[in-house]
Amino acid sequence: MDIKLHSCLHHPTLRLLQEPGCEITTCNLMYPLFLVNDDDAEETIASMPDQKRFGANRLRKHLEPLIEKGLKSVLLFGVIDNSMKDENATHADSAENPVIKILPLLCKWFPKLLIACDVCLCPYMNHGHCGILDDDNVIQNAASIKRLAEVAVAYGKVGAHIVAPSDMMDNRIKAIRDALIADRLENRVSILSYSAKFASNFYGPFRDAARSAPAFKDRRCYQLPSGSKGLAMRAVERDVMEGADMLMVKPGMPYLDIVRQTKNLFPQHPLYVYQVSGEYAMLYHGAQQGAFNLNEVLLESMKGFRRAGADCIITYFTPRLLDLLEESD
Repeated sequence: MDIKLHSCLHHPTLRLLQEPGCEITTCNLMYPLFLVNDDDAEETIASMPDQKRFGANRLRKHLEPLIEKGLKSVLLFGVIDNSMKDENATHADSAENPVIKILPLLCKWFPKLLIACDVCLCPYMNHGHCGILDDDNVIQNAASIKRLAEVAVAYGKVGAHIVAPSDMMDNRIKAIRDALIADRLENRVSILSYSAKFASNFYGPFRDAARSAPAFKDRRCYQLPSGSKGLAMRAVERDVMEGADMLMVKPGMPYLDIVRQTKNLFPQHPLYVYQVSGEYAMLYHGAQQGAFNLNEVLLESMKGFRRAGADCIITYFTPRLLDLLEESD
């Protein structure tokens, strides 16, 4: 039989009908933001053009038009001066933490906004690693997950709707779930787990933005090897068993097979994918050099995430996507 396909493609609406489940709405986007203590700060990030670190006042001005365009959710990262960092991440949940300070204001200014907080120790550690180290610079897992649970509870107490542990310590989901229950926050705070987080070179610009690069060695002893598949699924399954409400794959574009595998195994769990800083920079600079049209390649990448099974995409391109969605209405 001589099968023809062009008859399915000759009209824009017909082409859209061939893309079921790939729709992009405002609910499918989460906007990552970097917060600092200076209320009037708006700091450029050299490795991430058009992205900034915001103090409270500047953040409000930045978000107001995005809320009007339909922004539904954000992911917050605190950034502090090196002088505030120590070996126990003291300021991960202190009154001087920018997330602790700004989060209640966001809840007041934008009461319908869904607010997630990244939970990790590396931005607040003087050594830049994601857990507490012993004298031989080896991760102390029990002490680390206890500290992570304390941070998660602190964020929940000041208004976080979601806590998102990105540290990749063993059994941190259970520790956080138990701590939320102990503080009677389990019905008000969801856990979005960075379940399949790979040790990736695509994180470089983020570490500049968050000032969180490790001072020595790397994070390959607790983040997943880039070629792993079985171990990634073991990590995801463990997080499901320990009580994660939502799952995540990070980075995004190089790991679409993991996105699909995760969705196939756990279709009942909302699945996030993080289009990380290196992916952002790659697309941005490629477009700047004329390699492709940024808007078109961006929409293609979003459809790829959705087709692979992602329910929500965490992307620095969220403001641009909100504009594109508004134009398409």
